[in-house]
Amino acid sequence: MGHPVGRPRLFFSIVVEIRAAYRCPVLVGSNLLEQIGRHMRKRLSSKTCAIISDTNVGPRFADRITRRLTSAGFKPMLVTIPASEKSKTLKQAGAICEQMIAAGLDRQSFVIGLGGGVIGDISGFVAAIYHRGIPHVQIPTTLLAMVDSSIGGKTGVNTTDGKNLLGAVHHPSLVIDDMDVLKTLPRREFNQGFAEVIKHAIIADAKMFKGIQLWQASEALALQSLIRRNIRIKAKIVAKDEHDRTGERALLNFGHTVGHAIERAGNYRRFLHGEALSLGIVAACEISIRKAGLLPRQRDAVVDLLQRFKLPTKLPLHFPRNKIVSALKFDKKFEGGKIRFVVTRKIGAAHVSPNVTMKDIRESIDQL
Repeated sequence: MGHPVGRPRLFFSIVVEIRAAYRCPVLVGSNLLEQIGRHMRKRLSSKTCAIISDTNVGPRFADRITRRLTSAGFKPMLVTIPASEKSKTLKQAGAICEQMIAAGLDRQSFVIGLGGGVIGDISGFVAAIYHRGIPHVQIPTTLLAMVDSSIGGKTGVNTTDGKNLLGAVHHPSLVIDDMDVLKTLPRREFNQGFAEVIKHAIIADAKMFKGIQLWQASEALALQSLIRRNIRIKAKIVAKDEHDRTGERALLNFGHTVGHAIERAGNYRRFLHGEALSLGIVAACEISIRKAGLLPRQRDAVVDLLQRFKLPTKLPLHFPRNKIVSALKFDKKFEGGKIRFVVTRKIGAAHVSPNVTMKDIRESIDQL
C-alpha cells in the first residue's frame, strides 16, 4: 500500500503572493497535523469551523485534527461526504451549508478542507458562498492536491455536463502540506500526483523535467523540495492571470482538455484524475508535434516519464472514444465556440494556440 517517504526534520513556509492584497502561507513539512492548533491560532481569529472531509480520509485524520483543534480552543464540527467525484455537486454543497447553519457557524467562522482535490474544490466552494465568503484552510492529503489543486483559488462543483462548470475564485488563507499523510497513500494514488508535476515541468521548467527523470522515491527531502518547486511554478502563473482572463493561467490546462473528457467518458470511475491527465498530456504532445513543432523525441521522453510512474499513455482497446469527443463540447476552456488549446514547442515552454481544430483533437484521441 505505502511507499517510502521518510521523516524530514524541518518544515518550510512558503508565502504565495497572487496580488498585493492576497498572501497565503503554505507550510510544507512533517508532523504538521500534530501542531495544527498552533498554526491556526497564528492566522485565524475565529474559533468556530467546519472540517469537510470524505469517507476515505475522515476516518484516518479527522479525529486527530478535531482533538488538536479543540485543545487549542477551537470549536470544530465535522462534515463527511462520500469519497467520489460524484459528490462534487451543487446539491452536496448546499447540504454541507445546511449542516453548517444548523451547527451555528456564522460569517466569522472558517472552513477546513481535509482531503484530495475533490474535497479541496467543494470545501473551497462552500467557503466562497457561505455568508458570501469565509476563510478557507486547505489540508491536502494527496500529492496531486499538494502540488496543484490546493494552490490558485479555483473552487467548484460539477454538473451533469462537465467538471467545475460552477465555481468561484476563493483563495485559501492557509495551506498545510503534511508529508506524513502521503505515507498512507496507495502507490496508484501517489503516482497520479506526478501527472501534474510532469505537466508543470513541460509548461514551465525543463530543468525540473530532467530532475524527475532521475527521481528516487526514497528521497524524502527531495520530495519536499519538489512540492515547494511546483507550488512556486503554479503560484507564479496564477499571479499573472488570477481569473484566467489573459491566457497566462490557461497554460495550466495543458493536457486537461482531453483529460477531463476522458474522465467524463469513463464516468469518473475508470481513471483517477492524474491518470486521465496523463492520457491528455500524451494527446496534447501529439497535437504539439503538428501545431507547435515539438520534436518527436521530446514527446517520447514525456511518454517514457509518465510510464515510469505507472501512468497510462494508451487507452484501453474498447474504451468509448466517441464519448470522449462528445464530452469535449462541454469543456469550459472552449469560449465562443473557439478552442483554447495549450501546446508546447519544447519541454519547459507552452502557449495557447488558436490553430488547433476539433479534427486535430479527434485524431490525437484516435492515436491514444
